[in-house]
Amino acid sequence: MGQVRVSVGGRTYPLSCADGEEGHLTALGEHLSAKADELTAAIGTMSEPRLLLMAGIQVADELFALRAGGGATDPQLEALVARVEALAASLAG
Repeated sequence: MGQVRVSVGGRTYPLSCADGEEGHLTALGEHLSAKADELTAAIGTMSEPRLLLMAGIQVADELFALRAGGGATDPQLEALVARVEALAASLAG
């Protein structure tokens, strides 16, 4: 089983993933971290749960916009959904 460390909002989280998925999970974590950094810069410091919630909502908004706008093909949407679900499962575990 693969292991990665993802940093969001100044905290590091150890996450497990399938072997070979380490780079993918790291990239997802970096995307979420960038959203959290944007929020902190715009709004200021907030609690960790609120920061993660708001960053997750921004990522979900991106997904919904892609679905509504038809800006991605079905395989691209499926890959994005899989990435969001994998990240959510990793954060929950």
